[in-house]
Amino acid sequence: MAERRSGNRLTALDGLRLLAALMVVFYHYVALARPWGHPTDTIFPTAHKAAQYGWLGVEVFFLISGFVICMSVWGRTVGEFAVSRLSRLFPAYWAGLLLTALVVKTWPEVASLRGWDRVITNLTMLQGGNNTPDVDPVYWTLFVELKFYLIMTVVMLFGVTYRNCLILCGTWTAAAALAPVLKTPLVSEFAMPQYAPFFIAGIAFYLMHRHRPNAILWAIVILQSLLAQRYLGDRLATNLGEAADGLPTWPARFIIMAAFAVVGAIALGACHRIQWKWLTTAGALTYPLYLIHLNIGMTLIHHFRDHIPAPALVASVTALMLATAWLIHRLIERPLGKWLRATMRRAIDDVRQHVAPPRRHAPHSAPHTPTAPGTAEDERTPPRARTFESA
Repeated sequence: MAERRSGNRLTALDGLRLLAALMVVFYHYVALARPWGHPTDTIFPTAHKAAQYGWLGVEVFFLISGFVICMSVWGRTVGEFAVSRLSRLFPAYWAGLLLTALVVKTWPEVASLRGWDRVITNLTMLQGGNNTPDVDPVYWTLFVELKFYLIMTVVMLFGVTYRNCLILCGTWTAAAALAPVLKTPLVSEFAMPQYAPFFIAGIAFYLMHRHRPNAILWAIVILQSLLAQRYLGDRLATNLGEAADGLPTWPARFIIMAAFAVVGAIALGACHRIQWKWLTTAGALTYPLYLIHLNIGMTLIHHFRDHIPAPALVASVTALMLATAWLIHRLIERPLGKWLRATMRRAIDDVRQHVAPPRRHAPHSAPHTPTAPGTAEDERTPPRARTFESA
């Protein structure tokens, strides 16, 4: 099958990623009462209505992740993928986690932190699997992403091919659709019915981008766009509580369909001319911004809410979070990520050298000369294993 490859970075995805992050920030700062002490419909009578749907930025993240991770695993080994993801996720996460813990510990105005046991467990990013509370509530999405990475790792063991990706889309769709009926904890935990449609659609969009669109891929995308709306009511209730009663769902449905349309346009090359360099920087800020904005930003809003007008306070805190995210990216994420990549590659190279089976040598073409009685045959050292190839 012919492949369609683009030589340009998909900077439009970077822009969409930042937009999704700002949607979540907007929701937390404008729609929630916690940092303000009372409902915000009187503080932001107009903006409040739109901010109530900002949590959908998380769903957009998952849609983009399906596209990007499928692209990341293509042509890579499991080791290369692990190096790429771990060196990308952990430096900013550790920085954001420790900074959040320090702020919450020092100014426990909107959140509290007793002891450091929770922080220590959170450093592993696996707290979602052992019922340890997150230091910052936004970290729940990271465990969802880790489960998606594990699913893609299984695919890598069989080979990342067009066929296997289609099998994954079909199998995952069936598991997610049946999980609520089967009520099997393990199936529900990994099928992730609420979020699977976004990851699966992202994979299908990447297949369109890498190869070409066809009826099967469009059928997958359309099916996932319908399944993605199945849990909108639950997500509204989870995020807004009693305020979700009577709230129209059509804006949420519109945002989901718009996100599908934009990612589809990017996949099909409609946005390939968008190559603004600042979008690449914007995309790099998205992850650290997401990690630090909630508890730190809400603490600042709570602390200064009686001294600075609300719109100016929200704008100032958002700008400060963006600036802090940039500092984390430049001073911590990039250098520490580079060191982690080099260290992990050396470790994998070392493992390969020790576990690689010794190579058998073909018999020498020259006539064999018998050795003298009691003399050992010549033992040749197996050649050095292939070094780890960089991504």
